[in-house]
Amino acid sequence: METRFAAEWEAIWPERRSVGLAVSGGPDSLGLLLLARSAIPGSFMVATVDHGLRPESAAEARYVASLCGKLGVRHDTLTLELSPGPALQERARRARYAALGQWAVKNGLPAIATAHHADDQAETLLMRLSRGAGVRGLAAMRARSPLPGHPECLLLRPLLGWRRSELAGIVAEAGIQPVMDPSNSDLRFERARMRQQLGAIKSLDPLAVAASARHLAEAETAITWAVEHCFACFRMDDGIGYWDPGDVPKVVALRVLERIVGELGAGKPRGSAISRWHDHLRTGGIATLAGVRGDGRRPEWRFARAPNPRTSSDSETGRL
Repeated sequence: METRFAAEWEAIWPERRSVGLAVSGGPDSLGLLLLARSAIPGSFMVATVDHGLRPESAAEARYVASLCGKLGVRHDTLTLELSPGPALQERARRARYAALGQWAVKNGLPAIATAHHADDQAETLLMRLSRGAGVRGLAAMRARSPLPGHPECLLLRPLLGWRRSELAGIVAEAGIQPVMDPSNSDLRFERARMRQQLGAIKSLDPLAVAASARHLAEAETAITWAVEHCFACFRMDDGIGYWDPGDVPKVVALRVLERIVGELGAGKPRGSAISRWHDHLRTGGIATLAGVRGDGRRPEWRFARAPNPRTSSDSETGRL
């Protein structure tokens, strides 16, 4: 298993610089710690984020610190002050990445590695599928991406090809007792509900679902490449933007329009709103989205900052 991990690690991190590992004490992250300790010793340090949401969390962080001490790995605890309330898991995720990013910058670490695995990937893809996500969302988690809130630091996920059970087996074989977070089975949370449903569908292979996410990520890369080439044809002249959509596929055109809004507008509209805007322009209409007025009456669409609606008398302009 160490050889397998070493090869996969090399594939996503050929730079071979030291990185940070996020280790909570659960079986997944302890599996990551043990694999890294065997395959890339001396190339990482560990951080445990104490969200402060459970009375046991401080003791759990001390437990990971003690284990790292026995393994000869440097460890730091990052303490947060979160309060229960709406969107708790999302708030915790943002705060966790913010703390890890600050820790990485402080210690000169170019990347943070987490223990997200194939089961996590399958859950993420299916949750996004249930919301009608497009290719970008269905690509789910990437093996290598910018750390949220800290684009100068990378987020590495070397275990996306590993099953949860494999990691638990590594920890059990080492004789280590993992921390069990009750929120992972709390059905008030969407991920826990999806995990329960996946477990009930024995014919659904999380590795196959994770492979689909990889294929979608490759498709997303191709779309991004096409968008860059199409957006290169967008031009500005005296405050007016011009772009000829020609026969550009809609999935690419929507991304180009998103970029145009970013260039001229003051907001970031939802994908459904951009889709309606595109369809309106494609039929030769005029419509305003996020402060940008689009005019589709000519083959080369025109874009400009929208006038103040209180002073504009443009009755042709619809607002999406």
